[in-house]
Parts: sequence; structure tokens; C-alpha cells
Amino acid sequence: MKQAELTEAALAAFLDAFYARVRRDPLIGPVFAAKIPDEAWPRHLATIRDFWSSVLLKTGRYKGNPFGRHLGIEGINPAHFARWLGLFEETAREVFVPEIAWILVERAHRIGDSLKSGLFFRPEMPAVRP
Repeated sequence: MKQAELTEAALAAFLDAFYARVRRDPLIGPVFAAKIPDEAWPRHLATIRDFWSSVLLKTGRYKGNPFGRHLGIEGINPAHFARWLGLFEETAREVFVPEIAWILVERAHRIGDSLKSGLFFRPEMPAVRP
């Protein structure tokens, strides 16, 4: 049965299912594996839970810098974000009723768009006139 309420427990279960998929994914799994060793996943998931709890439930538990954390990832590109968002949406729709899934997906897209803009948008330099 799908979750009809966004609670800490439901959010944790969703994130566990989602990141299990991420780690198995042939495109983005290796990116995560290169950055996060197996033994570091419990701590990473706790941080991720704090982040999403702060974003969705307004708990204020997350005190990090998501942009800074993604800035140092070697080889990350927009296709990785698209795959991450696709898995996120797929998992949200499986775990939550549509109204709750939409809230998660909409927020993930906003955050993803912001991260992508910061990581990949490079306005061209204006032409210098002689």
C-alpha cells in the first residue's frame, strides 16, 4: 500500500529504496561508488535524510552545502542529473500516493535545476571590440 502521509518514517523508507536503486544503476551508480565507499553509506544516508527532512518537513536538521558537495564530483554531467531525477520520480510514484509523490518530485526538480545551473551554466564572455 502506498504511503498517504509524508512522515519521517515514510521519507526514510523512500530514500532507502531510492538510493538502493541509485547504487545499482549502471549510469549513476559508478559515480556514487567512486565518491562514497560502501562503509560510508549509512552516514551518507543519514545526511540525505536530514537534507530531505529539512526541505520537505521543515525540520532544519540539515546544515550542509549541497552545491559545494556536488562541485567536487569528478565527471558529473547533466545526464547524471536526468537519470537521478528519473529514478527519484519512479520511486516516489511507487512509494507515495500521487499527491505526495508530486510534492517530492516537484521539489527534486527545483533543487536539481538549481544545482545544474550552478554546476554547468557558463555564460559566454562578451566579445571584446578592438
